[in-house]
Amino acid sequence: MVSSSSLAGHGRPKVVVIMGATGCGKSRLSIDLASHFRSAEVINSDKMQVYRGLDITTNKIPWADRRGVRHHLLGSLDPNDGEMTPSQFCFIGHKTISSIASRGNLTILVGGSNSFIHALLADQFDPEAEARPELRYDCCILWVHVSPPVLQKGLPKRVDGMLRMGAFDELAGYYDLRRTDPGAWAGLRKAIGVREFDRYFEKYPPLRGHAWGQEDAMERDDDPEREGAYQEALSEIKENASQLIRQQIEKISELSRSGWKLHRLDATKAVQLAMAPEEEGSGGGRSRDVWGLDVVGPSVKIVNQFLQGN
Repeated sequence: MVSSSSLAGHGRPKVVVIMGATGCGKSRLSIDLASHFRSAEVINSDKMQVYRGLDITTNKIPWADRRGVRHHLLGSLDPNDGEMTPSQFCFIGHKTISSIASRGNLTILVGGSNSFIHALLADQFDPEAEARPELRYDCCILWVHVSPPVLQKGLPKRVDGMLRMGAFDELAGYYDLRRTDPGAWAGLRKAIGVREFDRYFEKYPPLRGHAWGQEDAMERDDDPEREGAYQEALSEIKENASQLIRQQIEKISELSRSGWKLHRLDATKAVQLAMAPEEEGSGGGRSRDVWGLDVVGPSVKIVNQFLQGN
């Protein structure tokens, strides 16, 4: 249990920050830590996950995987309100951190939109200037690092899995919604997958009110041109996700060079093991053990020292 006094931070709320590129396990670690430090609450800082809708496409952590941990700004905003800016996130984030601190609880900030994290934490945020080391809060920043080639290798499996889980039908429904209301859910327009599959749906429009994925797959089996258009959309998604990974790593490196103290945790082996075919049949036991040893254990130790003021 975290005491209220340990969160005081010399008058500033204490905030644990989890950064990392797409696919490194940030959300997983946030739940692991919040489950260990029982008074912790999680604030999402992913600019697409703040909105309701496209839950699979934007890779929101499912309710069942949250283990009862309280989350803020995760699927809570109306996507019809338009795209959220870093300044807007900063305003809402400050209020949320103050609310969590007022309950004597620990804030865990997690997400892949590093521009949002920068805006919220910087003592003086200027999007046009280089980052500065002065922070508004007393922060412990964890960087879940995975070797970029390993992340890139895992992208196809990750994207294919999301589509099998229902992302294709989500995207078809979103496209269909905008056929009758072009401005609908504007906040989600930049989610990876939307623009890429819009071009596909323009050629092969989904049926209204229809679970489209299975029937579309059957149609593609008999139509090489349609299958080619589908594969082109997939390739674009994977390339854009790959670019996002590079941008995320560069932004984290920039913050580190500016003087932000980052605790680097190497999750490469755990992620690599999780990608192995034999792990799927075994329930992921080996990768889970390595994740606990290489990531969770060191993170708990670092956060404990941070809360004790060491």
